[in-house]
Amino acid sequence: MEHNVILQSVITCPNCGHQKEETMPTDACQYFYECENCKSRLKPKKGHCCVFCSYGTVQCPSIQIQQKRGHSPLR
Repeated sequence: MEHNVILQSVITCPNCGHQKEETMPTDACQYFYECENCKSRLKPKKGHCCVFCSYGTVQCPSIQIQQKRGHSPLR
């Protein structure tokens, strides 16, 4: 993993507004996430690779790395 990659992100549930800080995986994109408050099963918005890119305060590590390399990926 490259330097300066942020691994903490706060996910906000679009259904109930509950927020929780989570550690993002570095070896894969997380496609599903269950809100611990309302139990909604979140999945990425169209064009996004993971729930962190859709509902998190920080994009996933793979997107962060692509951006640092000068690429302009879809979230």
